[in-house]
Amino acid sequence: MTEQTTADQLAGAGASLPPVEPQDEFATQIADQVASFLIALKAVAAENNPGTGISMLLLEISQLLLAGARLGAQVDFTPTSDYQPDVGPEADLDGLRLRLADLFGGVDTYSFVFDPYDPEQVDSQLSDDLTQIAADLENGLRHFTLGDTAEALWWWQFSYVSSWGNLAGALLNALLSIVAHDRLDVEYTGELDRVAAANEMLEGSPESTA
Repeated sequence: MTEQTTADQLAGAGASLPPVEPQDEFATQIADQVASFLIALKAVAAENNPGTGISMLLLEISQLLLAGARLGAQVDFTPTSDYQPDVGPEADLDGLRLRLADLFGGVDTYSFVFDPYDPEQVDSQLSDDLTQIAADLENGLRHFTLGDTAEALWWWQFSYVSSWGNLAGALLNALLSIVAHDRLDVEYTGELDRVAAANEMLEGSPESTA
């Protein structure tokens, strides 16, 4: 059997299979990571166990940022329409936000620099920012579920660059700071209350002291 004959047979065997579109495969990989993050975030909020929740969020946000970096490295995706298709009402995530705020307790409020080239410090809440990320991701996932791959990829890429990528980076740094305060016993002047709250959180106690 010659190499050419083998190649022809292989080509013939696959002739009945639909071609795999790289963009569709890429979208499926991003959708899987988005779905995994949303499931984990809801599970962490429902369990209300800071000791395990922080570790889970560190892992999930790190993986989400990898998906975001892959989106950012791609040539800009182009939606099929100038107007975003209607995919129904947005998910009600207010309950999720409240459960996350209860989970984080005394360390919910944190500070970060949104743009390092315009270094103005911003105060925010971990619960608010996680919920905002979830809303951005869920919107794209609805487009993907309805079969609009182009719109899903465009939205995930756009919202990553404009919003959730920066928030996820800030959240990862804040969660790592909580872990550092607990494991390294780091104390900074003027931050003793937050350090104590971080230590208590990682001990697994949802209650805070006065």
